[in-house]
Amino acid sequence: MSSGIMDSDVTILDVLRKQGMLTVAQLSDVLSVTGTAVRQRLRRLLTEGYIERTSVRPERGRPFHRYALTSKGRRRSGQNFADLAIALWDEIRLIEDVEVRQGLMQRISRRLADMYANQVQGQDIGERLDALTKLFADRRLPILVDHTGDLPVLSVEACPYPEIADYDRSVCSMEKMLFSEILGETVRLAECRLDGACNCTFEVTSSTVSDSQLPII
Repeated sequence: MSSGIMDSDVTILDVLRKQGMLTVAQLSDVLSVTGTAVRQRLRRLLTEGYIERTSVRPERGRPFHRYALTSKGRRRSGQNFADLAIALWDEIRLIEDVEVRQGLMQRISRRLADMYANQVQGQDIGERLDALTKLFADRRLPILVDHTGDLPVLSVEACPYPEIADYDRSVCSMEKMLFSEILGETVRLAECRLDGACNCTFEVTSSTVSDSQLPII
């Protein structure tokens, strides 16, 4: 744990990462704690530079503050080795040959899927989706799965790579590849946060991923 903050403070970072800018009252409702407890945590996070405060002056009523994550806060909240990830991604972007670049992204996705293979198992897609949800939740990256339609839809509530996605949306393609590799099913990006959607959503199709569908390197 970083010096100066506590586990309860990290919970606030996670809430702000998922829901964006919030007031003390809103945080109090979400966390089911008193406003005094929220303010104590916010003071620590402000001091450490994990959050920033914006003053709001409505036409009527008293002024109030809203709180949001800083870049440092986004890296701390569910993001491991963020600086390394950004540096590596920048190197990938420098590869001019599109086919080679896509092939490298696919191999990275396969490698990650191999690392997670023992944790994402199941007899059918439903069981594998449940395991995937738990895997990402353990990494403070919540995923919701909607089974109400003909095909399952994954809603990623917090981007795993927020600082990369802000300037290069192709990272969403690699996330799609990763989901396809882990689940053993074709997955397509249905909605993207960068296009104004609340979250990135991925639809699982009924076609199983085969080697013929993958880029040739």
